[in-house]
Amino acid sequence: MRLGWYVIVGVVVALVVVAFLMLHNAHEASVQYVGSPNGYEGFVPNGQTVNYDGNTDPTGDLILNNGTTIHNAVWNGQYAGTIIQNHNQINQLNNQFVGQTDPVNNQPYVNLQDFYVIKGQVPVQQVTINGQPYTVIDANSINPANIAGFYTYDKWVPNFEVAINMPGTIPAGLPGNSPVFQWANTTGTVAYQTMIYPHQIYGAGGDILLLPNKTIIPYGAFDSPSGSALFNFSSPQQGYNPSS
Repeated sequence: MRLGWYVIVGVVVALVVVAFLMLHNAHEASVQYVGSPNGYEGFVPNGQTVNYDGNTDPTGDLILNNGTTIHNAVWNGQYAGTIIQNHNQINQLNNQFVGQTDPVNNQPYVNLQDFYVIKGQVPVQQVTINGQPYTVIDANSINPANIAGFYTYDKWVPNFEVAINMPGTIPAGLPGNSPVFQWANTTGTVAYQTMIYPHQIYGAGGDILLLPNKTIIPYGAFDSPSGSALFNFSSPQQGYNPSS
């Protein structure tokens, strides 16, 4: 009888081990890498959160370097709480300023949006949470040096992603007396707005992406996340000052 009991226990243990290995291998196989090893991908939070793996994670869109947008993305892992906090602060500032007028160019303030650039490919998994399919970003598998947070006019976030992946685009900073702030258009407004928001958040503004066709996209950068591989974008060393 004792021998038979040992046999049964051994078979059960073996089945448990096999099941564990199968689940482990299935989990490993479910990880995919999206984007380009040499590209810049962007996560754009939408203000919603989900509970995943015991954590409260921000949801939004994942914009790939080729312009493809993956909806229902979840940022899980490092910086999840920081992203939620940054997004809430930007929304609070939008509520405070939008509806007022830029005193420099006399144009109305606009809604700004935070987003998070990832240099290189992004590890993701396809999961179902509360019956809803999501693409979960495994942020803990990304080198923190390759993650940085930015903000710009909400309608320009996709343009920023195109520009940062465009050969010949140059990041630059605007001097305090730049005529760009006086431009009576959205560019002038956003440039000035990115300068005043850091007075109430941890970050810095007044930067631009200068495209090869001389179009500029003003933006600001957060103090966190601020990976060193994106330092030339979060702290541009080159200045830009158009003639008018």
